[in-house]
Amino acid sequence: MKKITAILLLLALVLALSACGGSQPESVSDLEYVQGNGKMVIGYTVYAPMNYTDEAGNFVGFDTELSMLVCEKLGVEPEFLEINWETKEVELNAKSIDCIWNGLTITPERQETMEITVPYVKNAQVVLMKAGADYTDTSSLIGKSVAAEQSSAGESTIMDDANLAQAVYVPKTMQTDCLLEVKAGTADAAVLDLTLAKTMTGPGTNYEDLVIVDRLAEEDYGVAFRKDSDLCEAVNVIFGELTADGTMAALADKYGLDLAE
Repeated sequence: MKKITAILLLLALVLALSACGGSQPESVSDLEYVQGNGKMVIGYTVYAPMNYTDEAGNFVGFDTELSMLVCEKLGVEPEFLEINWETKEVELNAKSIDCIWNGLTITPERQETMEITVPYVKNAQVVLMKAGADYTDTSSLIGKSVAAEQSSAGESTIMDDANLAQAVYVPKTMQTDCLLEVKAGTADAAVLDLTLAKTMTGPGTNYEDLVIVDRLAEEDYGVAFRKDSDLCEAVNVIFGELTADGTMAALADKYGLDLAE
């Protein structure tokens, strides 16, 4: 009886090991992984002019169109997945998404944990307030409430500025939420991307009464992939091609952006 039991246990172990081995794919590169799936899952958050839905209901934006062109050259379909910006790296490493393509600011800290493309768009962090607000420099906001998107370059700018660090920080899930806070008067100011501020404020927008009062950290955007991903270099090559043939410049003009140098 013991012999039969031992045999059955051994058989169960062999089957379990076989099942585990069968469920593990052979080691493939990120590029092979994406091409094997036939799609690239693109993590994004909603904000103009990078990724947003226009009045006609079309999903558009500079990053939207650029990523679609890149996917076409890679021979895969783009699949857009809205993410929480605060947990973007967790989703990337868990392979819920294959890249973060949504106006991501290149920083040394991010380059340590992710593979990031060459810079492709210029940006800056700006201070946004209601028109007519009293503002000289960031010292004007000491003790005032200042909103920014969590885990964003705007948040880092607040923490790194000696004056803004003395403001009452109001963390928000999305940059667009920061606009709402300032418009409603529940925040005195917001620190966010110049690209968004230029597009979503001013005459003809829902935020006509909000103005840019200061320009702070200058920065560049890049697309982030998993650390050591060969997909990043493949995208860099395509960026070079799209720059050489004028496609990148045409897209930048369409959305009022400045390309990185």
